[in-house]
Amino acid sequence: MTAQPKNQATDSHHAPQFKHPDEMAWEMGRFRNATKFLFHPTTDDPTTPNAGFLRYEPGAGFPFHKHDFAQIWYIIEGEFQMGERKYGPGTVVYMADPHFENEMRTETGGTVLFVQYPGPTTGGRPIYDGRMNLKVAPPAEEIDLEH
Repeated sequence: MTAQPKNQATDSHHAPQFKHPDEMAWEMGRFRNATKFLFHPTTDDPTTPNAGFLRYEPGAGFPFHKHDFAQIWYIIEGEFQMGERKYGPGTVVYMADPHFENEMRTETGGTVLFVQYPGPTTGGRPIYDGRMNLKVAPPAEEIDLEH
């Protein structure tokens, strides 16, 4: 295999993007959790995944809901009750598209690394605007659980 000249690779491929969570402040999420969205889709780059960290305080959680996009979680710390089981650090959760998420609760609090990306079969895209890094969490009755 012959190596391509450097200019051909840089002309046809994207360079990696680097971000460190310590360079960002925690912000409010829609389920009264704290978020650090390192990457998210924009008008200029709509295929960028939502990727970052979710931090839940003890007693926090979310109700049953569903999405058309796909996502992966990695539990960094804490214990999370999802459905009938509890999961702790080191657990990787894969959610194909479309998927549902059972009610989640955490007694310990904890942090999750997540990546949400367009559904390979549905084409459903992760939603960013108006859902994360909010100034005030919305009242529970105003949270759209279908997306």
